[in-house]
Amino acid sequence: MADTPLQPGTLYLVATPIGNLEDITLRALRTLRECNVVAAEDTRRAGQLLKHFEIQKPLVSCHKFNEARKSSSLCQRLSNGETVALVSDAGMPGISDPGQRLVRAALAAGARVEPVPGPCALVAALAASGLPTEEFHFVGFPPRKSGARRRQLEMLTEIPGTLVFYESPHRIGRLLAELTALWPECPVVLCRELTKKFEEHLHGTAADLAARFKDRKAKGEFVVLCGEPRSALAKTSGDD
Repeated sequence: MADTPLQPGTLYLVATPIGNLEDITLRALRTLRECNVVAAEDTRRAGQLLKHFEIQKPLVSCHKFNEARKSSSLCQRLSNGETVALVSDAGMPGISDPGQRLVRAALAAGARVEPVPGPCALVAALAASGLPTEEFHFVGFPPRKSGARRRQLEMLTEIPGTLVFYESPHRIGRLLAELTALWPECPVVLCRELTKKFEEHLHGTAADLAARFKDRKAKGEFVVLCGEPRSALAKTSGDD
């Protein structure tokens, strides 16, 4: 299929590399080169990406703290016939990253929204996990507070298929401890540093994996995948 020009008044959701810059797609590069403006979760990181590929475009910040406010001005650009490329720090905008509010605002304003697919930590980890992929449930980042996190996990016990979470290195130990208490027989896969030099895929029960990180500092954002069976134990949870 021949390249088609960007359509005026369109918001393009451009997936960017989650680590390895070679994962950028040709279509993503063309969209970034031809758009009128790039809306970025972090203009510094987006600027580094554009510089690497020798692309010069105006950058506008659009992160979780200003997305509601910036949506109005970006929608005005779309109504004026401009093309806007939205990028997050890594992966697909709107997937555990800013973008949902802008997409809703653009659609409500009658603008066209088009995804430019590419790298996604969720899909990469699931495909390589060895766990069932026919049915899965993406949870994103679990709640920070232990009581809310425990309640969420309890509700997910009966959900069929593979569960997929994102988690930070600072909270991975607590999550693994809670998974051990709730689902001791559940197969778990931890993926970290995906597409980077020190990429790891660790398999075992939550207790096995918690032991590995007991005396080891966790680094890099994690994708946590939980298979079946998941056994429902005591349904007691307390607030922090």
